[in-house]
Amino acid sequence: MAIPVAVAAAEVEREKMESSKKEEMAPWEQHSTVISIPRFDYNAPSSLLQRSHSGFLITCPIKREKSATKEAISLLAKYVQCFNSCSSEDNTSSKRRKLSKEDIDGECCNGSGETKDAATANSEEAHDDLQERTPRLSPAKVDAEGDANPLLSLVKLTKSGLLLFTFCRNTSPDVVDTVSKIIQAVESKSVGSPLWCNRIFPIQATCSLKEKELHEVVSRLVLQFVNDNQKLVRPIKFAIAYNRRGIETELNIPKESSNAIDMLDRDKCFAAVATAVKGVVSDSVVDLKSPELCVLLELLPLSGVPKESLVVAVSVLPRHIVNAKPKLSIKALVSDTKLKGKSNKKD
Repeated sequence: MAIPVAVAAAEVEREKMESSKKEEMAPWEQHSTVISIPRFDYNAPSSLLQRSHSGFLITCPIKREKSATKEAISLLAKYVQCFNSCSSEDNTSSKRRKLSKEDIDGECCNGSGETKDAATANSEEAHDDLQERTPRLSPAKVDAEGDANPLLSLVKLTKSGLLLFTFCRNTSPDVVDTVSKIIQAVESKSVGSPLWCNRIFPIQATCSLKEKELHEVVSRLVLQFVNDNQKLVRPIKFAIAYNRRGIETELNIPKESSNAIDMLDRDKCFAAVATAVKGVVSDSVVDLKSPELCVLLELLPLSGVPKESLVVAVSVLPRHIVNAKPKLSIKALVSDTKLKGKSNKKD
């Protein structure tokens, strides 16, 4: 019995050392020992230049991006339906791999030929149960060649206070429905208000900031919205919001990219989007106070792409998940008072 006692003593000492180390660690470092942060997908920005993506743009306090990332992982894993199905598949595959390994290696035996004791078996069962109940951000889809691809990519941005997640090529969940469910859950207090994620903007599509491409994307999304909402009162009232986040002041775009410069102008961009909306719904009218159809544009500050390669995120949203005052925007997950309090806190 001397050996188990020595092992137990060593374990207690190790726990004391870890506890002491955590006290010296910064808050985000302590969190990282519990939930890992996904790595940036450095191929994602160039992929956004090549084709449209769906995903989520999340705002958070500056210097709280890592805490917000962990919180976003938990929220998205809970409300994005495809996470649940993929997680179940991954857990089943994981269990199968464990069983296959046990079949190859045979039963684990001690020196006397006895199998592992009941306590060890119960511990493994508890660990498997914990894995099944723990939501994960990026359950992998394994292709025919055995390569794993993350369901979501974390994209590196040049602006602080922002997180961008994009879905992989073959995945297109209803991002608007996901954000709607999260907002409803927070408003009904069935879940607690997030600490770091202020707003979650659902990205239905992305495109280059060029008039032709923007017109095509907006037209497609408006047509989809109208087809999904047959009971809209005519004439349909719509409004447009365009958030550039100060990107236009940081660019020195060459003259050959004049089309992108034109679309940076708020009035010209509004005119192009309004033309697209009216092209689909001829009897639509602008109403900034109570729009039924809201077109939101977010210029994405992507890292690692040429300055003239501007990408905009586009969504056509129902009025129940947006605020019209003081400006048209996606609803916040926390109150304005809490938002101001967070901005005054130091990391």
